[in-house]
Amino acid sequence: MSEPDDRLIEAGTPVFRRTTVALAAAGFSTFAVLYGVQPLLPVYADDFHVSPAESSLALSLPCATLAIALLIVSPLSEVWGRKPVMTISLFASAILTIVACLVPSWHGFLILRALTGLTASGLPAVAMAYLSEEMHGRAIGLSMGLLIGGNALGGMVGRLIAGVIADFGSWRLGLGTIGVLALIAAITFWRALPESRHFTPHRMRWGEVPGTFAQHFRDAGLPWLFSEAFLLMGGFVCVYNYIGFRLLDPPFSLSQAAIGAIFVVYLAGTASSAVTGEIASRLGRRKVLWLAITFALVGILMTLSDNLAVIIAGIAVVTIGFFGAHSVASSWIGRRALRDRAQASSVYLSLYYLGSSVLGTAGGWFFAHAGWPGVVAYVGGLYGIALAVALRLSRLPPLQRPAG
Repeated sequence: MSEPDDRLIEAGTPVFRRTTVALAAAGFSTFAVLYGVQPLLPVYADDFHVSPAESSLALSLPCATLAIALLIVSPLSEVWGRKPVMTISLFASAILTIVACLVPSWHGFLILRALTGLTASGLPAVAMAYLSEEMHGRAIGLSMGLLIGGNALGGMVGRLIAGVIADFGSWRLGLGTIGVLALIAAITFWRALPESRHFTPHRMRWGEVPGTFAQHFRDAGLPWLFSEAFLLMGGFVCVYNYIGFRLLDPPFSLSQAAIGAIFVVYLAGTASSAVTGEIASRLGRRKVLWLAITFALVGILMTLSDNLAVIIAGIAVVTIGFFGAHSVASSWIGRRALRDRAQASSVYLSLYYLGSSVLGTAGGWFFAHAGWPGVVAYVGGLYGIALAVALRLSRLPPLQRPAG
Protein backbone atom coordinates (compact mmCIF):
# COMPACT_ATOMS: atom_id res chain seq x y z
CA MET A 1 0.00 0.00 0.00
CA SER A 2 1.41 3.41 -0.92
CA GLU A 3 1.80 6.14 1.66
CA PRO A 4 -0.69 9.03 1.82
CA ASP A 5 0.61 12.07 -0.02
CA ASP A 6 0.56 14.27 3.09
CA ARG A 7 2.98 12.13 5.05
CA LEU A 8 6.67 12.76 5.48
CA ILE A 9 8.86 9.90 4.30
CA GLU A 10 9.72 7.39 7.01
CA ALA A 11 12.78 5.13 6.99
CA GLY A 12 12.17 1.59 5.81
CA THR A 13 9.24 2.37 3.52
CA PRO A 14 9.20 1.73 -0.27
CA VAL A 15 9.20 5.45 -1.04
CA PHE A 16 12.21 5.91 1.28
CA ARG A 17 14.10 3.26 -0.67
CA ARG A 18 13.20 4.87 -4.01
CA THR A 19 14.29 8.28 -2.76
CA THR A 20 17.60 7.11 -1.33
CA VAL A 21 18.43 5.08 -4.45
CA ALA A 22 17.73 8.12 -6.64
CA LEU A 23 19.74 10.54 -4.53
CA ALA A 24 22.59 8.07 -4.03
CA ALA A 25 22.77 7.79 -7.85
CA ALA A 26 22.78 11.59 -8.08
CA GLY A 27 25.56 11.89 -5.50
CA PHE A 28 27.50 9.19 -7.33
CA SER A 29 27.24 11.08 -10.62
CA THR A 30 28.21 14.47 -9.20
CA PHE A 31 31.25 13.24 -7.29
CA ALA A 32 32.43 10.98 -10.11
CA VAL A 33 32.51 13.81 -12.67
CA LEU A 34 34.07 16.26 -10.22
CA TYR A 35 36.67 14.08 -8.53
CA GLY A 36 37.41 11.40 -11.11
CA VAL A 37 40.27 13.60 -12.34
CA GLN A 38 42.03 13.64 -8.96
CA PRO A 39 44.32 10.62 -9.45
CA LEU A 40 45.12 11.98 -12.93
CA LEU A 41 46.74 15.19 -11.67
CA PRO A 42 50.29 13.76 -12.04
CA VAL A 43 49.32 12.57 -15.55
CA TYR A 44 48.12 16.08 -16.48
CA ALA A 45 51.33 17.59 -15.08
CA ASP A 46 53.37 15.35 -17.43
CA ASP A 47 51.03 15.38 -20.42
CA PHE A 48 50.40 19.13 -20.52
CA HIS A 49 53.78 20.18 -18.99
CA VAL A 50 52.30 22.03 -16.01
CA SER A 51 53.22 22.12 -12.30
CA PRO A 52 51.42 20.05 -9.62
CA ALA A 53 49.58 23.17 -8.41
CA GLU A 54 48.55 24.02 -12.00
CA SER A 55 47.39 20.45 -12.64
CA SER A 56 45.13 20.72 -9.58
CA LEU A 57 43.10 23.33 -11.52
CA ALA A 58 41.41 20.39 -13.27
CA LEU A 59 39.68 19.83 -9.92
CA SER A 60 39.78 23.21 -8.17
CA LEU A 61 38.37 25.19 -11.12
CA PRO A 62 35.07 23.24 -11.40
CA CYS A 63 34.79 23.34 -7.61
CA ALA A 64 35.14 27.14 -7.72
CA THR A 65 32.49 27.61 -10.43
CA LEU A 66 30.22 25.19 -8.60
CA ALA A 67 30.66 27.13 -5.35
CA ILE A 68 29.64 30.40 -7.00
CA ALA A 69 26.77 28.93 -9.06
CA LEU A 70 25.25 27.26 -5.99
CA LEU A 71 24.21 30.67 -4.67
CA ILE A 72 22.20 31.30 -7.87
CA VAL A 73 20.84 27.85 -8.67
CA SER A 74 19.38 27.16 -5.23
CA PRO A 75 16.99 30.15 -5.37
CA LEU A 76 15.99 29.01 -8.86
CA SER A 77 14.90 25.67 -7.41
CA GLU A 78 12.42 27.59 -5.25
CA VAL A 79 10.73 28.65 -8.50
CA TRP A 80 11.27 25.73 -10.89
CA GLY A 81 11.08 22.90 -8.36
CA ARG A 82 13.66 20.57 -6.82
CA LYS A 83 13.50 17.60 -9.18
CA PRO A 84 13.64 19.52 -12.51
CA VAL A 85 16.72 21.49 -11.44
CA MET A 86 18.52 18.37 -10.22
CA THR A 87 17.66 16.40 -13.36
CA ILE A 88 18.97 19.08 -15.75
CA SER A 89 22.13 19.38 -13.65
CA LEU A 90 22.93 15.67 -13.79
CA PHE A 91 22.41 15.26 -17.53
CA ALA A 92 24.37 18.41 -18.45
CA SER A 93 27.40 17.60 -16.27
CA ALA A 94 27.56 14.02 -17.60
CA ILE A 95 27.51 15.22 -21.22
CA LEU A 96 30.18 17.88 -20.60
CA THR A 97 32.43 15.24 -19.03
CA ILE A 98 32.16 13.09 -22.16
CA VAL A 99 33.01 16.09 -24.36
CA ALA A 100 35.97 17.11 -22.14
CA CYS A 101 37.81 13.86 -22.83
CA LEU A 102 37.99 14.82 -26.53
CA VAL A 103 39.55 18.28 -26.14
CA PRO A 104 43.30 18.39 -27.05
CA SER A 105 44.47 21.59 -25.28
CA TRP A 106 44.96 22.20 -21.56
CA HIS A 107 43.09 25.51 -21.59
CA GLY A 108 40.20 24.04 -23.58
CA PHE A 109 40.04 21.17 -21.12
CA LEU A 110 39.95 23.59 -18.18
CA ILE A 111 37.12 25.58 -19.78
CA LEU A 112 35.00 22.44 -20.07
CA ARG A 113 35.89 21.45 -16.50
CA ALA A 114 34.75 24.89 -15.32
CA LEU A 115 31.46 24.46 -17.20
CA THR A 116 31.04 21.04 -15.61
CA GLY A 117 31.25 22.62 -12.17
CA LEU A 118 28.69 25.21 -13.26
CA THR A 119 26.16 22.60 -14.37
CA ALA A 120 26.84 20.30 -11.40
CA SER A 121 25.73 23.11 -9.06
CA GLY A 122 22.09 22.13 -9.52
CA LEU A 123 22.40 18.99 -7.42
CA PRO A 124 24.12 19.34 -4.00
CA ALA A 125 22.18 22.03 -2.13
CA VAL A 126 18.89 21.24 -3.84
CA ALA A 127 19.18 17.58 -2.83
CA MET A 128 19.76 18.61 0.79
CA ALA A 129 16.72 20.89 0.66
CA TYR A 130 14.62 18.09 -0.89
CA LEU A 131 15.52 15.73 1.96
CA SER A 132 14.89 18.40 4.60
CA GLU A 133 11.39 18.96 3.19
CA GLU A 134 10.35 15.41 2.39
CA MET A 135 11.97 13.27 5.11
CA HIS A 136 10.64 12.72 8.61
CA GLY A 137 12.95 13.99 11.35
CA ARG A 138 13.69 10.39 12.37
CA ALA A 139 14.84 9.54 8.84
CA ILE A 140 16.78 12.63 7.79
CA GLY A 141 20.06 11.63 9.43
CA LEU A 142 20.08 8.26 7.68
CA SER A 143 18.90 9.67 4.33
CA MET A 144 21.51 12.44 4.38
CA GLY A 145 24.15 9.87 5.26
CA LEU A 146 23.08 7.70 2.30
CA LEU A 147 23.22 10.72 -0.02
CA ILE A 148 26.75 11.48 1.13
CA GLY A 149 27.52 7.77 0.85
CA GLY A 150 26.57 8.02 -2.84
CA ASN A 151 28.98 10.94 -3.07
CA ALA A 152 31.72 8.81 -1.54
CA LEU A 153 30.97 5.88 -3.85
CA GLY A 154 31.06 8.16 -6.89
CA GLY A 155 34.34 9.65 -5.75
CA MET A 156 35.84 6.21 -5.22
CA VAL A 157 34.63 4.64 -8.47
CA GLY A 158 35.53 7.72 -10.50
CA ARG A 159 39.05 7.83 -9.11
CA LEU A 160 39.55 4.08 -9.44
CA ILE A 161 38.34 3.91 -13.04
CA ALA A 162 40.35 6.96 -14.09
CA GLY A 163 43.55 5.75 -12.42
CA VAL A 164 43.42 2.19 -13.72
CA ILE A 165 42.42 3.05 -17.29
CA ALA A 166 45.06 5.82 -17.45
CA ASP A 167 47.73 3.28 -16.56
CA PHE A 168 46.66 0.65 -19.09
CA GLY A 169 45.15 2.87 -21.76
CA SER A 170 44.48 6.60 -21.74
CA TRP A 171 43.23 9.19 -19.27
CA ARG A 172 40.80 10.33 -21.99
CA LEU A 173 39.21 6.89 -22.14
CA GLY A 174 38.99 6.84 -18.35
CA LEU A 175 37.27 10.23 -18.19
CA GLY A 176 34.90 9.25 -21.00
CA THR A 177 33.92 6.12 -19.09
CA ILE A 178 33.12 8.25 -16.05
CA GLY A 179 30.91 10.45 -18.22
CA VAL A 180 28.94 7.45 -19.50
CA LEU A 181 28.43 6.11 -15.96
CA ALA A 182 27.26 9.56 -14.86
CA LEU A 183 24.74 9.56 -17.70
CA ILE A 184 23.36 6.19 -16.55
CA ALA A 185 23.12 7.55 -13.00
CA ALA A 186 21.23 10.60 -14.27
CA ILE A 187 18.67 8.35 -15.98
CA THR A 188 18.29 6.30 -12.78
CA PHE A 189 17.69 9.46 -10.77
CA TRP A 190 15.12 10.85 -13.22
CA ARG A 191 13.10 7.63 -13.19
CA ALA A 192 13.34 6.80 -9.46
CA LEU A 193 13.00 10.08 -7.52
CA PRO A 194 9.43 10.76 -6.29
CA GLU A 195 8.00 14.17 -7.06
CA SER A 196 8.07 16.66 -4.18
CA ARG A 197 5.12 16.39 -1.80
CA HIS A 198 5.90 19.24 0.56
CA PHE A 199 7.38 21.83 -1.79
CA THR A 200 5.35 24.77 -3.07
CA PRO A 201 7.03 26.81 -5.83
CA HIS A 202 6.88 30.56 -5.41
CA ARG A 203 7.86 33.58 -7.41
CA MET A 204 11.41 34.66 -6.69
CA ARG A 205 11.98 38.33 -6.03
CA TRP A 206 15.68 38.58 -6.76
CA GLY A 207 16.03 41.77 -4.76
CA GLU A 208 15.10 39.77 -1.65
CA VAL A 209 17.66 37.01 -2.25
CA PRO A 210 20.56 38.72 -0.41
CA GLY A 211 18.32 39.10 2.61
CA THR A 212 17.40 35.41 2.64
CA PHE A 213 21.09 34.52 2.65
CA ALA A 214 21.94 37.13 5.28
CA GLN A 215 19.36 35.81 7.74
CA HIS A 216 21.31 32.56 8.04
CA PHE A 217 24.42 34.41 9.18
CA ARG A 218 22.43 35.96 12.03
CA ASP A 219 21.75 32.51 13.46
CA ALA A 220 23.92 31.48 16.41
CA GLY A 221 24.90 28.14 14.87
CA LEU A 222 24.73 28.22 11.08
CA PRO A 223 27.85 30.39 10.45
CA TRP A 224 29.94 27.93 12.48
CA LEU A 225 28.56 25.03 10.44
CA PHE A 226 29.35 26.92 7.23
CA SER A 227 32.96 27.36 8.37
CA GLU A 228 33.20 23.61 9.06
CA ALA A 229 32.35 22.92 5.43
CA PHE A 230 35.16 25.18 4.21
CA LEU A 231 37.82 23.78 6.54
CA LEU A 232 36.94 20.08 6.39
CA MET A 233 36.58 19.82 2.62
CA GLY A 234 39.63 21.98 1.93
CA GLY A 235 41.87 19.77 4.05
CA PHE A 236 40.38 16.53 2.79
CA VAL A 237 40.82 17.40 -0.88
CA CYS A 238 44.37 18.57 -0.21
CA VAL A 239 45.29 15.12 1.13
CA TYR A 240 43.89 13.39 -1.95
CA ASN A 241 45.30 15.96 -4.40
CA TYR A 242 48.94 15.46 -3.44
CA ILE A 243 49.20 11.95 -2.00
CA GLY A 244 49.47 10.62 -5.56
CA PHE A 245 52.56 12.73 -6.23
CA ARG A 246 54.18 11.37 -3.08
CA LEU A 247 53.40 7.73 -3.87
CA LEU A 248 54.59 7.97 -7.47
CA ASP A 249 58.05 8.99 -6.25
CA PRO A 250 60.64 6.79 -4.49
CA PRO A 251 60.70 4.96 -2.14
CA PHE A 252 57.16 3.89 -3.09
CA SER A 253 57.28 4.31 -6.92
CA LEU A 254 53.72 3.05 -7.33
CA SER A 255 52.04 2.81 -10.71
CA GLN A 256 49.07 4.98 -11.67
CA ALA A 257 46.82 1.92 -11.43
CA ALA A 258 48.06 1.13 -7.91
CA ILE A 259 47.40 4.71 -6.80
CA GLY A 260 43.94 4.53 -8.32
CA ALA A 261 43.29 1.30 -6.41
CA ILE A 262 44.11 3.06 -3.13
CA PHE A 263 40.96 5.12 -3.61
CA VAL A 264 38.97 1.99 -2.77
CA VAL A 265 39.25 3.32 0.78
CA TYR A 266 36.43 5.66 -0.26
CA LEU A 267 34.16 2.70 0.51
CA ALA A 268 34.97 3.44 4.14
CA GLY A 269 33.52 6.91 3.61
CA THR A 270 30.37 5.41 2.08
CA ALA A 271 29.76 3.33 5.20
CA SER A 272 30.90 6.06 7.58
CA SER A 273 28.47 8.70 6.29
CA ALA A 274 25.40 6.49 6.70
CA VAL A 275 26.47 5.02 10.06
CA THR A 276 27.56 8.36 11.53
CA GLY A 277 24.33 10.02 10.37
CA GLU A 278 22.30 7.35 12.15
CA ILE A 279 24.43 7.57 15.32
CA ALA A 280 24.11 11.36 15.35
CA SER A 281 20.32 11.07 15.08
CA ARG A 282 20.35 8.96 18.25
CA LEU A 283 23.14 10.48 20.34
CA GLY A 284 23.06 14.06 19.10
CA ARG A 285 25.08 15.92 16.51
CA ARG A 286 26.92 17.92 19.16
CA LYS A 287 28.55 14.80 20.60
CA VAL A 288 29.45 13.15 17.29
CA LEU A 289 30.86 16.02 15.20
CA TRP A 290 34.00 16.72 17.23
CA LEU A 291 34.72 12.99 17.60
CA ALA A 292 34.64 12.51 13.81
CA ILE A 293 37.03 15.44 13.28
CA THR A 294 39.42 14.10 15.92
CA PHE A 295 39.38 10.73 14.17
CA ALA A 296 40.32 12.41 10.87
CA LEU A 297 43.19 14.26 12.57
CA VAL A 298 44.65 10.95 13.70
CA GLY A 299 44.53 9.71 10.10
CA ILE A 300 46.32 12.81 8.84
CA LEU A 301 49.20 12.18 11.22
CA MET A 302 49.36 8.51 10.19
CA THR A 303 50.21 9.51 6.61
CA LEU A 304 53.60 10.82 7.82
CA SER A 305 54.76 7.20 8.11
CA ASP A 306 57.20 5.71 5.60
CA ASN A 307 55.28 2.43 5.76
CA LEU A 308 52.88 2.12 2.80
CA ALA A 309 50.34 0.07 4.77
CA VAL A 310 50.21 2.71 7.50
CA ILE A 311 49.80 5.48 4.90
CA ILE A 312 46.87 3.68 3.27
CA ALA A 313 45.31 3.05 6.69
CA GLY A 314 45.77 6.75 7.46
CA ILE A 315 44.00 7.74 4.24
CA ALA A 316 41.12 5.42 5.21
CA VAL A 317 40.91 6.98 8.69
CA VAL A 318 40.90 10.50 7.21
CA THR A 319 38.13 9.45 4.81
CA ILE A 320 35.99 7.91 7.55
CA GLY A 321 36.39 10.93 9.80
CA PHE A 322 35.74 13.46 7.04
CA PHE A 323 32.58 11.85 5.68
CA GLY A 324 31.28 11.25 9.17
CA ALA A 325 31.78 14.91 10.09
CA HIS A 326 30.29 16.12 6.81
CA SER A 327 27.24 13.88 7.26
CA VAL A 328 26.61 15.34 10.72
CA ALA A 329 27.18 18.98 9.75
CA SER A 330 25.12 18.86 6.55
CA SER A 331 22.10 17.22 8.22
CA TRP A 332 22.39 19.79 11.02
CA ILE A 333 21.95 22.57 8.45
CA GLY A 334 18.55 21.20 7.40
CA ARG A 335 17.39 20.98 11.02
CA ARG A 336 18.74 24.37 12.06
CA ALA A 337 17.42 26.44 9.12
CA LEU A 338 13.64 26.70 9.38
CA ARG A 339 13.19 28.97 6.37
CA ASP A 340 14.80 29.11 2.92
CA ARG A 341 16.52 25.77 3.46
CA ALA A 342 17.81 25.59 -0.11
CA GLN A 343 19.67 28.84 0.43
CA ALA A 344 21.10 27.64 3.75
CA SER A 345 22.22 24.41 2.11
CA SER A 346 23.71 26.33 -0.81
CA VAL A 347 25.80 28.55 1.51
CA TYR A 348 27.11 25.46 3.30
CA LEU A 349 27.96 23.72 0.03
CA SER A 350 29.31 26.85 -1.61
CA LEU A 351 31.88 27.10 1.17
CA TYR A 352 32.38 23.33 0.98
CA TYR A 353 33.41 23.49 -2.67
CA LEU A 354 35.21 26.80 -2.23
CA GLY A 355 37.32 25.08 0.41
CA SER A 356 38.04 22.33 -2.10
CA SER A 357 39.14 24.90 -4.67
CA VAL A 358 41.04 27.45 -2.59
CA LEU A 359 42.46 25.40 0.27
CA GLY A 360 43.03 22.35 -1.91
CA THR A 361 45.08 24.31 -4.44
CA ALA A 362 46.97 26.22 -1.70
CA GLY A 363 48.23 22.88 -0.44
CA GLY A 364 50.35 22.71 -3.60
CA TRP A 365 52.54 25.51 -2.24
CA PHE A 366 53.21 23.52 0.94
CA PHE A 367 53.96 20.39 -1.08
CA ALA A 368 56.37 22.26 -3.36
CA HIS A 369 58.25 23.92 -0.48
CA ALA A 370 58.09 21.35 2.35
CA GLY A 371 57.05 18.07 0.75
CA TRP A 372 54.51 15.78 2.39
CA PRO A 373 55.30 16.92 5.97
CA GLY A 374 54.34 20.44 4.85
CA VAL A 375 51.00 19.17 3.56
CA VAL A 376 50.37 17.32 6.83
CA ALA A 377 51.17 20.44 8.89
CA TYR A 378 48.87 22.53 6.69
CA VAL A 379 45.93 20.10 6.75
CA GLY A 380 46.46 19.40 10.46
CA GLY A 381 46.17 23.13 11.12
CA LEU A 382 42.90 23.32 9.17
CA TYR A 383 41.43 20.37 11.04
CA GLY A 384 42.65 21.76 14.36
CA ILE A 385 40.60 24.89 13.70
CA ALA A 386 37.65 22.72 12.61
CA LEU A 387 37.88 20.82 15.91
CA ALA A 388 37.78 24.08 17.88
CA VAL A 389 34.67 25.11 15.92
CA ALA A 390 33.03 21.74 16.63
CA LEU A 391 33.68 22.15 20.35
CA ARG A 392 32.12 25.62 20.12
CA LEU A 393 29.06 24.10 18.45
CA SER A 394 28.78 21.46 21.17
CA ARG A 395 28.08 24.27 23.66
CA LEU A 396 25.46 25.93 21.44
CA PRO A 397 22.06 26.33 23.15
CA PRO A 398 19.41 24.37 21.22
CA LEU A 399 16.68 26.16 19.32
CA GLN A 400 13.46 26.46 21.25
CA ARG A 401 11.59 25.20 18.18
CA PRO A 402 10.83 21.74 16.76
CA ALA A 403 13.66 21.89 14.21
CA GLY A 404 16.34 22.87 16.72
